[in-house]
Amino acid sequence: MSAQDTPDIRRHLDRLAAEGIDVVRVSYPDLIGTDRARDVLVDHLPSACEHGLAFCRAVYHTTPQGDVVPVAGGLDAGLPDVSVRPDLSTLTALPWEPGVASCLGEVRDPATSAPVPESPRDLLRTVLDRCAEHGLRPVVGPELEYFLLEPDPAAPTGWRRSPETTGAVYTAGLRADPDNHLLRTLRQLRDLGIGVVTGNHEFDGGQYEINLTHSEALDAADRAFRFKSAVKELARREGRMATFMAKPFGDAGGSGFHLHLSCEDGEGRNVFDDPAGAHGLAAPARHAIAGILAHAPALAALANPTVNSYKRFGPDTLAPWLIDWGLDNRSAMLRVPPERGSGARLELRLGDASANPYLLIAGTIAAALLGVQAGEEPPPPLEGYGYDTDRSATLPMNLADALDALEADTALTDVLGKDFTASFLSYKRDEVERFGRHVTDWEFTEYAYHL
Repeated sequence: MSAQDTPDIRRHLDRLAAEGIDVVRVSYPDLIGTDRARDVLVDHLPSACEHGLAFCRAVYHTTPQGDVVPVAGGLDAGLPDVSVRPDLSTLTALPWEPGVASCLGEVRDPATSAPVPESPRDLLRTVLDRCAEHGLRPVVGPELEYFLLEPDPAAPTGWRRSPETTGAVYTAGLRADPDNHLLRTLRQLRDLGIGVVTGNHEFDGGQYEINLTHSEALDAADRAFRFKSAVKELARREGRMATFMAKPFGDAGGSGFHLHLSCEDGEGRNVFDDPAGAHGLAAPARHAIAGILAHAPALAALANPTVNSYKRFGPDTLAPWLIDWGLDNRSAMLRVPPERGSGARLELRLGDASANPYLLIAGTIAAALLGVQAGEEPPPPLEGYGYDTDRSATLPMNLADALDALEADTALTDVLGKDFTASFLSYKRDEVERFGRHVTDWEFTEYAYHL
């Protein structure tokens, strides 16, 4: 029986034909969380499902500038293939692309049919399997911020914030969004079916936040990945750019990627809630807090994965750069919102918007799981406004130190996998080295005239 004859594929083909769709875009995340993809004519979809789509494995090792980093399994192995098969359970029409649907791709080694170490989606699956062994089902709600930019030939970068309105913090409507970007984007994302619920103008000019509903961790990561891709694509259609870069402007704050995390047991009960527990939290929640705090230096490498990420940190930035936790305290790295019962959860505020959703979620859950296994209690929660180095330890303040912390945290890397960790460290250390050799505009302005 051919792939085209199987009932599942036949059902999808009938649906696509009924919706007037003749192209399926098969995409998957690379190491930095951007989408790699191929458009497949529907007539060839059965073949793609049966045989897979061939991609060079070194796409995982390719920088945003198009250079291939020498990571094991890529250049050294002669640039072999990976095989990507459409995951038809994720098939959905693109509201802004008539005749086009998209789906996620499953990445495998064509020789062994096993997942490749660099696959972020499979890394998260591995961590979730470890959780399942302990009867835990993580539930995640992502919150992401981004800047909308428009071309400006006079600007140093060629882009300016769209619009540059200041002071319109936490607003909606034309005061901070005169072109109704947010409304158009919300409606398109709603029709994409990725669980978008709310949106608003954020702190700085041209900055927006859109929230996604909570769900099982892999589904939440899939939706966050598709969300970021969709927002960037929608902006491009209008000749603008949406960027999830951590801190694109020196005179503005950064963009965060906050994660709300809870866990359910096999019966769907929230195991983080306990009215009789300290702070209304059950032991697994308190242990998870302790685990995230203990592994926070290593987690920073996944939550803040670029050279630029660490320019978001510093006093009075409202970005967490100290290792602490608090009860409904937004100046803490880890906040426990006031809801209890089914709403009991943790909010990790460490991540910035450039983080790969799969890696951030996998790393956070791995750290929480290690805490549950260790069974230790966290220190007392932060009282009052944070950012006091006399009370809390400091996170790594640059990418190189965060990568060193990740490498040194063998308990966390054992959960994430040695092969993934080696690939990630090699790829990101190349980024650090390239930046170290780059002469910046700041250096020229600071030194050239006087030295």
